[in-house]
Amino acid sequence: MELGIIGYIVLFAVSLFVLLRASDWFISAAEKIGLAAGISPFIIGVTIVAFGTSLPELATSIKAVFDGVSGIVAGNVVGSNITNILLVLALTVILGREIILDHDVMDIDMPMLFGSSLILYFVAYDYQVTYLEAFLLLGGLLVFLRSSFQASPREKRKRESVSIQTVGLLILGATLVYFGADYTILSISEISTYAGIDPEVIALTLVALGTSLPEVVVSVNAARKGKAAIAVGNVIGSNIFNSFAVIGIPRLFGSLEISHNMVSWSLPFMIGVTFLFVLVCISKRISRWEGWLMLILYTVYVAQLVDQSLHA
Repeated sequence: MELGIIGYIVLFAVSLFVLLRASDWFISAAEKIGLAAGISPFIIGVTIVAFGTSLPELATSIKAVFDGVSGIVAGNVVGSNITNILLVLALTVILGREIILDHDVMDIDMPMLFGSSLILYFVAYDYQVTYLEAFLLLGGLLVFLRSSFQASPREKRKRESVSIQTVGLLILGATLVYFGADYTILSISEISTYAGIDPEVIALTLVALGTSLPEVVVSVNAARKGKAAIAVGNVIGSNIFNSFAVIGIPRLFGSLEISHNMVSWSLPFMIGVTFLFVLVCISKRISRWEGWLMLILYTVYVAQLVDQSLHA
């Protein structure tokens, strides 16, 4: 049954909402199960939470590969990484307060973040991702996790029991993530057909923005409570996971399509934005004027994508 472009836009909004809500349920349940298993909160943060915040991107990317629209995958990752830095951090300092870092992110986190963006560029440079490169990306993720684990303090905690409701929420969340991703990709394909827009452009803008909305809300609220540094850790972990896992895992299920425009413009822009993020964090302070600069860059980025789409 044909829904028309308005119907598919509504379907996109509803399915994306379900995807994000289900991901939140999955993260919450998985975190409780992790604590019950005796896993430290830090380990949960760099594994379950990092995986959870990138779960919408991962689910839509795997579904895109199965549906034969793998060009969305790279756009999903690159768009989300750019949005996380330029929009999430910008709104955090503009709507909340300036970010003061009390953790040395220049030791492990920032080198791994910038390194992951460079590795992703060289992997995509020939417009394809091989099986070997997919395993290389996943290996990079393991190196980051291992380094984070070794740098984390060990804690002894009282274990809590896992309720049936928690297990049920985990299963329900995983199920709804599947269906949310399914209908999100369907609506993207149909909208791009009706509007004559490249699905990659939609992935770089609408999907990236939609999957970053929960991080915007969490980060701004954290900033208003005096915990703005949480936003930086969230962005670092999510972007590393995106570059390594959201490209590497879908490649195991099928070939990935990398466009010329992605390699020549979007990926270099992502690297530049990541380097800007590194420079901003050297002072261990992100001020409001730097937030406005990021927001202006994000506006220019989206305008450039729309212009390229109209003249394609």
